[in-house]
Amino acid sequence: MLAAELAGVPYSKAAHRRGLIQHLTHRSEQSIEFKYANISAALIDLGFQYIRGYKPRSSYQGLLLEVVSESLASNKQLQSIAAVDSERPIVVPEVDNILSVVTRPPARRPQDVGHRSRQDMKLRVCSSVNYLEREARNRSLGSAGELFVLHYERARLSSLGKEGLAAKIEHTSSDRGDGAGFDILSYDETGAERLIEVKTTKYGKETPFYVSQNELAVSESEAHRYHLYCLFGFAVKPRLFTLPGALSATCRLSPSTYLAMVQ
Repeated sequence: MLAAELAGVPYSKAAHRRGLIQHLTHRSEQSIEFKYANISAALIDLGFQYIRGYKPRSSYQGLLLEVVSESLASNKQLQSIAAVDSERPIVVPEVDNILSVVTRPPARRPQDVGHRSRQDMKLRVCSSVNYLEREARNRSLGSAGELFVLHYERARLSSLGKEGLAAKIEHTSSDRGDGAGFDILSYDETGAERLIEVKTTKYGKETPFYVSQNELAVSESEAHRYHLYCLFGFAVKPRLFTLPGALSATCRLSPSTYLAMVQ
C-alpha cells in the first residue's frame, strides 16, 4: 500500500483489509486498522513515510519495530520508490481559497516505546536511510513551501484590511540567507512582527520535521514573535497548522545529529 501511495497508484485500503482478514483468526477489521496505525508510528520512528489514512498510534511493542525494520530493509523496490519521492522536485500548488488551508495541530504522541532514544532505535534499524530527513533536505520542496506561506500571509493580512503590512512582508531566507533562524518576516494585524519558520512535507500531518540549533535558539530568544508554520500533504492537498512561541514549549525535541571532531 505504501509503495502504491508513493508511486501515485490507486489502491483500496478496505479491499486490502478484507483480503488480509481471511488469513487471520480472531481479528476484526478494526483491529487490523489499529495495527496498521501502529505500523505507521513505527515507520515514522524508522525515518520512513507512513500510509495516509492510518494515523500513527505509537503504543506499540518493540518487536513490531524490529519486524517493520527488517521488512523495509529487504524491500529494495519500496526503498527505491521512497528515495525518488523524497527528492522529487515540486512547484507551489494552487488552491481555490488559500485562507481555508488552516487546520489544528496534531495531538501530541505519548511517551512510549515508539519514542525511545534515537540511539536505541538505531540499534534496531536494518536500513540506514532516513527518507524523512532526505525529504527535509529537498530544496525544491522547502522553497515551494516558503512561497506558499508568503502567498498565505499576504492574503491573510489583505483580508484584514492591512494591505500596507502585506506589502512589507519579507522573504528573509531568500533576501538575507539562512542565518536569521526564520524564513519569513510578517506581521500581526496590530503591526507587531511575526517571525515565521516554515516546515513542509508532502506526507501526513504527523510527519516529524527537523530544526537547526539556530532555529531553536531564535525560537527561544524571540518566543513572543516566533511562529512555526507546518505545511503537510503539500503535493496533493496542502494544509497548514501553526505553533506560536518557543519550539521547546510546543514540540518534543530529540537530538538527531552531532558534530564530531577528532580529539
